[in-house]
Amino acid sequence: MILHLHVPSLLFFWLVFFASSMVMASSSLLSNEIRKSNLGYGLHSCGTGNPIDDCWRCDPNWESNRRRLSDCAIGFGKNSIGGRDGDLYIVTDPSDDDPVNPRPGTLRHAAIQEKPLWIIFKNDMTIRLKQQLLVSSFKTIDGRGAAVHIGAGSPCITIHHARNVIIHGIHIHDCIRAGNTVIRDSPHHAGMWRISDGDGIAIFGGENIWIDHCSLSKCQDGLIDAIHGSTDITISNNYFTHHDKVMLLGHSDDYLQDKNMRVTIAFNHFGEGLVQRMPRCRHGVFHVVNNDYTHWEMYAIGGSASPTIYSQGNRFLAPNTRFDKEVTKHENAPESEWLRWNWRSEGDLMLNGAYFRQSGFAGRSSYSMASSLSARPCSMVRIITSDAGVLNCRKGSPC
Repeated sequence: MILHLHVPSLLFFWLVFFASSMVMASSSLLSNEIRKSNLGYGLHSCGTGNPIDDCWRCDPNWESNRRRLSDCAIGFGKNSIGGRDGDLYIVTDPSDDDPVNPRPGTLRHAAIQEKPLWIIFKNDMTIRLKQQLLVSSFKTIDGRGAAVHIGAGSPCITIHHARNVIIHGIHIHDCIRAGNTVIRDSPHHAGMWRISDGDGIAIFGGENIWIDHCSLSKCQDGLIDAIHGSTDITISNNYFTHHDKVMLLGHSDDYLQDKNMRVTIAFNHFGEGLVQRMPRCRHGVFHVVNNDYTHWEMYAIGGSASPTIYSQGNRFLAPNTRFDKEVTKHENAPESEWLRWNWRSEGDLMLNGAYFRQSGFAGRSSYSMASSLSARPCSMVRIITSDAGVLNCRKGSPC
């Protein structure tokens, strides 16, 4: 028997088939999102496409649900819980008169406690530290709901052989060197500390560190430096401006312990007045994903000592100067050597003549170890990073 199908009937058949396929695909995508939620992704969206923000910012009761933030980390630092399991500590006093005997109610007193703490601030304050602030393990420094400035012509933050630290929503700027003096690092110990480098945030031997939604600028050395075997770090949603050497990841070419370093740099805005090191990498594995680079004077991403750099879905806007349009800088090695380093650009948007000099011979599968989260399309970067830096969070409304 020959079956005769009219064109409208055939069209209807294919429409039904296509709709059924879309339902099945949608179900699969939903299953994937539920699976991702166990890795720190939110189940619902505020429509930004930023998986960290969409995890918590829709909640008008964020103030009473502050600890939910610890479930929203992604990337290599996704397991950082900060002070989630500890008490709430309210900083009421911006002073730092005695770094050896810090007064209760100060940020220094909270940061050196041995127990987990979720540290918040009673009101707006500028904290001018007499010496570098030593942050111990299992701490969250949460500036939401207040305008909190650290630095302003003083030393800033050091994470020294600590793990599970979250720093969120802090203005960090104008940090200077200090030290060669005694500083308390726990309730039971104070010791001699050498002169600090003048970083905004210095991470020495840290693990499971997450720095999110901070605004950083104008420090004497780096804005964020991670060295001496630090690993499993996520640097996300930050706004970097007005600085030369922005971010150093890896102590030196000879310090081989940094081969274990894994860092995710995601959803940040590298803005006006920046020169270089966004980041500068050594030895380890670095996933640079969905960042907005709107200014550099020398280069954006550099490195030495054979780091693996996986650049995905970023937006690179080159400067107008003719000889500064290269995104990358291979340092401290002849071309015959750095050509073997695995640096890959995938899905990046290159504007105003920007270009990424790829190197290495590894196939796509070899970059799986450097992939720490699913990259969004580069067309979404301006939306994803539009709220980079400190947020204006007010009680009773979404942040």
